[in-house]
Amino acid sequence: MDYSQFFNSALNLLHEERRYRVFADLERIAGRFPHATWHSPKGSRNVVIWCSNDYLGMGQHPKVVGAMVETATRVGTGAGGTRNIAGTHHPLVALEAELADLHGKQASLLFTSGYVSNQTGISTLAKLIPNCLILSDALNHNSMIEGVRQAGCERQIFRHNDVAHLEELLIAAGPDRPKLIVCESLYSMDGDVAPLGKICDLAEKYGAMTYVDEVHAVGMYGPRGGGIAERDGVMHRVDIVEGTLAKAFGCLGGYIAGKAEVIDAVRSYAPGFIFTTALPPAICSAATAAIRHLKTSSWERERHQDRAARTKAILTAAGLPVMSSDTHIVPLFVGDPEKCKRASDLLLEEHGIYIQPINYPTVAKGTERLRITPSPYHDDGLIDGLAEALLQVWDRLGLPLHQKSLAAE
Repeated sequence: MDYSQFFNSALNLLHEERRYRVFADLERIAGRFPHATWHSPKGSRNVVIWCSNDYLGMGQHPKVVGAMVETATRVGTGAGGTRNIAGTHHPLVALEAELADLHGKQASLLFTSGYVSNQTGISTLAKLIPNCLILSDALNHNSMIEGVRQAGCERQIFRHNDVAHLEELLIAAGPDRPKLIVCESLYSMDGDVAPLGKICDLAEKYGAMTYVDEVHAVGMYGPRGGGIAERDGVMHRVDIVEGTLAKAFGCLGGYIAGKAEVIDAVRSYAPGFIFTTALPPAICSAATAAIRHLKTSSWERERHQDRAARTKAILTAAGLPVMSSDTHIVPLFVGDPEKCKRASDLLLEEHGIYIQPINYPTVAKGTERLRITPSPYHDDGLIDGLAEALLQVWDRLGLPLHQKSLAAE
């Protein structure tokens, strides 16, 4: 039997649906972010990255790089195995304490990625709660969806950010049934924010636990970078906070934080934690350095918001279809998967601008877009150059312009 035919058929389907993904071979340059070297088929050339989730450029910060190098030199590279076998190295202990403090929680637990922390955290929590009903926002990330599925519990989906619908489901569940509400604080494709205060009100009124994914907000919102929950003054009302070290903190890893007994239970039961090698000491030290810096430094957050606001203003003034967003995410509507991919290719090949296309299944069909994420290091010249390049690409592809942005309509 020719097994290759199955895989070729699957790949051909992606090509036909214009969903086949091609990765650019990029080499970031510490100290020059957002500039990078693109190793293209025609040779190396300089490009500007406009879609990185290293939102604050902390991946190149001297304190972060220095902590990683110093720790690797002092203690070596790998963690030596799972924490159950190899023990827990001290930089990881320090990092978990730093994360618990960041969110005002009793304890935290580190995972190898934000995906794993959601997938394993949600499923383990729900399995430990008898007859648990999971109430999940319709636009939750795939990692949360997989965590909900793997829990094996009854689940109900409430309309995105619709607290009235959530309340209907809570009432129908009854006061005695255990309930777990799972949502994100900041949704990264549209850039909108969950009404965390109202969700906490409902959780308290109807006896539900809350699990909030803050991966696109930690480091970036709140006085110390604790996220939207800190900014909105509801951190103490959220039962479990989930976050990442791979975005605003510029490193790698995911985590959950909450009451000591909750975290200890996940630590003791979660397969995705128990059977996985721990993060290396150098990464943990680098992440700790990033968190400590952003707890006290507001320059990165303030500059970042300024750059995002200017990018939105310049693109909107140019007539480009900027989608409504109250956060640092700048989505640019395309609405066609083939043209979205072509726009991305033209920007990279002809203008040295790297922005990945966002197509189905990441977003719904017909809502394809370019997702732009300015950093504190995108200066006025780069923003103006982006607008000019986008206008040329829009004209080349026959994409519509607007006299005013979608946000203003």
